Amino acid sequence: MTIDFSLPPDSEAGSPPERRGLRRDGVRLLVARPDGIEHRHFRDLPSFLAPGDLVVVNTSATLPAAVDAHRADGSLAPVHVSTPLDDGSWVVEIRLLDSSGPDLTAAPGDVLTLPGGVRLTLRNPYPEPKAQISRLWRAATDPALAAADYLPRHGRPIGYGYLAGRYPLGDYQTVYATEPGSAEMASAGRPFTEPLLVRLMARGVIVAPIVLHAGVSSPELHEPPTRERFSVPESTARLVNLVRAAGGRIVAVGTTAVRALESAAEPDGTVRAAGGWTGLVLGPQRPARVVSGLVTGLHAPEASHLLLLEAVAGRGLVEAAYDAAVDRRYLWHEFGDSTLFLP
Repeated sequence: MTIDFSLPPDSEAGSPPERRGLRRDGVRLLVARPDGIEHRHFRDLPSFLAPGDLVVVNTSATLPAAVDAHRADGSLAPVHVSTPLDDGSWVVEIRLLDSSGPDLTAAPGDVLTLPGGVRLTLRNPYPEPKAQISRLWRAATDPALAAADYLPRHGRPIGYGYLAGRYPLGDYQTVYATEPGSAEMASAGRPFTEPLLVRLMARGVIVAPIVLHAGVSSPELHEPPTRERFSVPESTARLVNLVRAAGGRIVAVGTTAVRALESAAEPDGTVRAAGGWTGLVLGPQRPARVVSGLVTGLHAPEASHLLLLEAVAGRGLVEAAYDAAVDRRYLWHEFGDSTLFLP
């Protein structure tokens, strides 16, 4: 059971901070430690980390994964492309036209026409092929196309109803994004700037990459994440093990980085180079073995990501942080404020 709280009015960030007169690293930073809560700004992050700590970032870049399709009757149907599968099919979510949620009336055999004359045929629910109702579908395109090639020509960034408008793809990228593949931005890393990264390194904090290509989230139904592609390189695995052995902290930037690192962790906490698909879901039954600190955005009530936060920081610290964030009117979602958990 996730922590219980309600968002006050006007607590959802409707636009990027730069369009609100702030720098990327000018958003607020709530620092949650066992000895209390502090309210700072993201640019203050280096002062809370020590020489020898390791910050792990997700270098996946965001694809423009939303396209406007048409049904057989000509009506419009927004489609969110979550991820390509190994057999070339796509995992997609059909959205309601009013952006209120997924269209749960979709059925096997439904055909939609995508921009460019591409036909998209729904094959079966995903990940449970025999599900009676599904948010996600495995679908085939005709002609067969690679999503990474098609979407930059015809797509736009995925956005939800709390946003004040549509924003360019650059607003949905972290400064260190290098490998396109995520349907939605790994947004915990968005407040980082090049100068801030330099300040971290000058302080003696190590920065290392992983990749996890995030699929389409479930903001309305609060489902746990499905299987996602990830890669933990040998160099990062080696650094994690060295830093832990020396008593340093492993601070993951975002739930995606946590999922990737923990997917590569042995029961004793040793991390090995790994890659492929991960279906790991962290929570009370599977606490974090490796990650000892977390930079993250603020997640909606009932979101499954809250259980992952508890797996790293413990329920008490997460509850205290969210009580403080609600009280101080922090801003939620991908363009909102940040939290730093140091349990």
